[in-house]
Amino acid sequence: MNKTERIFECYNNNKSLSNSEIAKRTGTSKRHVRRILNPIRDKSISKLPKILILDIETAPCLSTVWGIFKQRIPLENIQKEWFVISWSGKYLFDSNIMSDVLTPDEAKEGDDKRILRSIWKIIDESDILVGHNLRRFDIRRLNARFIINGLDPPSSYQTIDTLTECKKHFAFTGYKLDYINQILGLDRKDDTSYKLWLGCINGDEHSLKEMQRYNKQDVVITEELYIKIRGWLKSHPNIALFTNLETLVCPSCGSENLKESGRYHTPAGRFKSYRCECGAISRSRYSDLTKEERHNLLISVAR
Repeated sequence: MNKTERIFECYNNNKSLSNSEIAKRTGTSKRHVRRILNPIRDKSISKLPKILILDIETAPCLSTVWGIFKQRIPLENIQKEWFVISWSGKYLFDSNIMSDVLTPDEAKEGDDKRILRSIWKIIDESDILVGHNLRRFDIRRLNARFIINGLDPPSSYQTIDTLTECKKHFAFTGYKLDYINQILGLDRKDDTSYKLWLGCINGDEHSLKEMQRYNKQDVVITEELYIKIRGWLKSHPNIALFTNLETLVCPSCGSENLKESGRYHTPAGRFKSYRCECGAISRSRYSDLTKEERHNLLISVAR
């Protein structure tokens, strides 16, 4: 059981425990407990979007080759196309991990239509998808299998790709999920090898169960990374649009726990700035310049 799961279990067993007590009982830091539980305890969040943490595992293509060096494999050499072996997902701060995996017979046939229907339904009901390499891999792969299996596009959703965001904001030495979590002190991937994928495509039941377990862990650690970097994301979907908008809320997490943090300046305006407990900095939409100040304001010419 990883850190996040221990926190959820402890909280669900006794919701009156303080964050400090939960940190002691689970062997985690108070900061980590706050990141996980404060949004759940925050009664001011009346409505939040469905933020789905998502990950899929796919089978490799099987083909015939003439050698192992400098090979260009023609499409006609492909003997069996890739397919989705399993998917796992969880809604942000929800302890329940949803998942589906092929049966041994489905794996042997490469028939992923059943599990595609189950993940399609969940994506269709979600507002925001979060994943590591989500945009280039998971979404495009799922879309390919959706259309091949006769499924329509899911309802529109926004995306947060933790790989893209990490590359944009941080000069890490590497950007693999397991490496980033390691240097940030978060939970890690489960150990596995290529033999697991071979066992799955051959319909080995034990391998398929192990793949599902591995897939679930990836979702948990992706959630931890997302929570860790969320305050840094400049292009985060505006969570405030999913609330009642009767008061100021953080556009990154939806919390009302905001503190004024100086001013944000543009070439033609000055705005109040706010810092949230999640770390995110936001600003008001309207400038606080007076009419006279706006009249006297000069800005540089474009060229």
